[in-house]
Amino acid sequence: MLRLLLLFLSAAMLLPGAAGQFKVFTNNTEVDISSCPITYFGQKYEQLYLNFTSENFVLCFTGFYEPQGRGDCLVMPQTDNAQFLLQSMPAGSDQDFLQNLPSIKNTGECYMTFLISAYTFLLLNYGSQSAFMNVDQPVFPDFLVDGNKVFPPSVANQQTYADLSGCRSSGVLFRPGDVSSDPITCRTLTCSQSAVLQNTSYGPTERCQGNGVCSSASSLGSVCTVTGPAVVDFQGQQNSVKDRCWYSLLRIPSGPDFQVLAHFQERRRKDVSFLDGVTLRLNGFTSAVDIQLKQGGRVLLNGSPLTLSGSVQTGHGVKLSKDQTGVTVQASLSNFSASVFFDGSTAQIHLKGSNGLPLQGLCGNASRSLSEERLSEDGSTSCEAQYTDATDTTTSCTKMAERCSLLKEAPFSSCGVDPEPYMAACTDTLCRYPDLDGLSCRFLEAYARACSLQSSAAPEDWRSKAQCSPPGAVCQDRTCSDHEFCGEKTAGGETRCFCRAIFASKYRQTISLGDPPVCRQSSTSLSLVGCLLEDKGIDYSVLQLNDPTCRGQMDQQTHMVTFSFNSTDLCGTEVTTNNSQTIYKNTIMTQNLSSGGITRQDQVYIGFSCVETQPDIQTVAFRIKDSSVVQFISSGPWNYSLTMNAYTDAHRTQAVASNTEVRLNQKIWVELDADGLDESLVAVVMDSCWATDQESASASRKHYLIENGCPNPDDQTVSVEANGREPPTPSPSTCSSSLGAQLRSTCTANCSSASNRRTPASRCSFSESHSTSAWFCRPGFSAGERNMEI
Repeated sequence: MLRLLLLFLSAAMLLPGAAGQFKVFTNNTEVDISSCPITYFGQKYEQLYLNFTSENFVLCFTGFYEPQGRGDCLVMPQTDNAQFLLQSMPAGSDQDFLQNLPSIKNTGECYMTFLISAYTFLLLNYGSQSAFMNVDQPVFPDFLVDGNKVFPPSVANQQTYADLSGCRSSGVLFRPGDVSSDPITCRTLTCSQSAVLQNTSYGPTERCQGNGVCSSASSLGSVCTVTGPAVVDFQGQQNSVKDRCWYSLLRIPSGPDFQVLAHFQERRRKDVSFLDGVTLRLNGFTSAVDIQLKQGGRVLLNGSPLTLSGSVQTGHGVKLSKDQTGVTVQASLSNFSASVFFDGSTAQIHLKGSNGLPLQGLCGNASRSLSEERLSEDGSTSCEAQYTDATDTTTSCTKMAERCSLLKEAPFSSCGVDPEPYMAACTDTLCRYPDLDGLSCRFLEAYARACSLQSSAAPEDWRSKAQCSPPGAVCQDRTCSDHEFCGEKTAGGETRCFCRAIFASKYRQTISLGDPPVCRQSSTSLSLVGCLLEDKGIDYSVLQLNDPTCRGQMDQQTHMVTFSFNSTDLCGTEVTTNNSQTIYKNTIMTQNLSSGGITRQDQVYIGFSCVETQPDIQTVAFRIKDSSVVQFISSGPWNYSLTMNAYTDAHRTQAVASNTEVRLNQKIWVELDADGLDESLVAVVMDSCWATDQESASASRKHYLIENGCPNPDDQTVSVEANGREPPTPSPSTCSSSLGAQLRSTCTANCSSASNRRTPASRCSFSESHSTSAWFCRPGFSAGERNMEI
């Protein structure tokens, strides 16, 4: 013993890093031992609870110690502190130990050392077995299983060593080597010498006659049940899904392609997943069929919503029906039939005539692992991410186990279906998840339905004993968004959509009810999460912006509530400027906050703002293609030239050349001059001027600077002076790209008002031509025209 102790302690002290350092505890403390779990009398634990009482030091696996309570604990003499070290077990270091406890059949993996002021002891991990060793003082603890004192199956060397191995089923403890048979269920339990529980029962195509004899049950079929995170397969083996992925429940590779898939998602806790939807894929029938059974009794057939009623609908080789308990899909294949039932929480697959078929998936092949049946519907593995949540101290695992053990009692005891996997699934889930939304009744319901499908002796009137509500689907006909689930608002009463835990965690960590505002150039919006508002008891319909007429709009698919305003309707937004920034502020508030009324509800006041930075002023320059255009014209006896020039100064001395840079908002003077005309008889009139984005005066897109001899009233950058008469001063004008000039009609334009716009005088004739730009007017003369561009 001394050599063994020295081996263990020297290994602990010599290994470097924190793993080789003892941790000291003086208060009740929870310790994570997932790297070295202890299987204590058949139950595997990954947490330790160190308890310091006035009378004892207690090490528990099931929670902090409660005197006269129920739990798995080691009770030892009182101490005021404990030192703890978790360490891997050196190979071959436990040979002396195994000589003293030959009942240990497995290989050692790791151990924990506890140094107490008056004594030292070890807990050793041997896989499905575990052991206790007292080191230097003859202190032997009381070993408690479910609050009851038990004696280890093998104790050696004056109570220095103890084998803590065993098996458990439904709270019953079995020693290694024990065998138990139940003729009512045709079930045999065997605790192996290495403390592994072996369950022998009737096969998937058999049923128990109640006298220990199994007979063919092909006429009744076999059932796989999925409820919450638990899967009870056709062989009665129980498994539990830990993530939020898609899984294959059933595949039949031979014959028509028949698959049943299941999707799991979290609900109230981040670390517990629930069955959220079921999909059937059938190929080889009349056509490929994809049937999705979703929450609220919704059904999609090949992606399209399907309305079901109480009557059976037949199509695509399947039958679909819906009642108050859920939705059922039935398919008759070449050599067997299958039905799939889903009520929003539980799915059950019932097969008939499937003898000898190779069944695959979580329901069909118990030897395959969860990872082998995991699917990646969206091509990612994000669904496999693991989350932790705070321990729910309100949950009593002992009470939940008692609740689940009702399946062993009448009226369930008349059922020929093995209750053990259902009890294990029920206990495992309810020890980690609160008994809300009628969860414990769901497990009882699932077992009772399996009995009715697979046994001729279905339990009767079990609801009154279990105090469960009448049968009914979970949240029938209530539609929640993808980030919500439907649950009970009040126990056994009204339901609503709750936020899923992972989705809501990012908001709850920042104590917010929605996303940051979305700021755009001409609008601002802020979205709040509908289920978070409902968690706070806030009715979104009573919320408003500063302007009471501006309310939130709820998206019927996402249940997000959006408040928005824009440049045309500011909804009471306060607008302030700060240097180059414009700040927009508004508030989401309860209606009566703005009116000063009295309310008995919590008030909402959520201020938000957007900052708009004005763009920097940039100088842009462009060049005019040609600032001087000359055209020679002959009209009757007249031979004259028409010249159009552009200048950068009012005195028209600085001509615009092809290399002259013209900047935005720079004034340009454009002059139209005729040479060779008698000014006493003829006047030049500017009729219109326009800008186009094409090098053609006849382009369809035009922005008029001058029209009918007058400036465009919508363009304040243009002014016209001296039109049809001698100008007193040069006239400013701003032009871009192509510039067309026209002269037309009377010899003087009147632009004082719209009603006084000039109309062509009778003495000025007009003839249509390819390009009309300039008119020359005098009594008795015909009109001439020219188009000129800069």
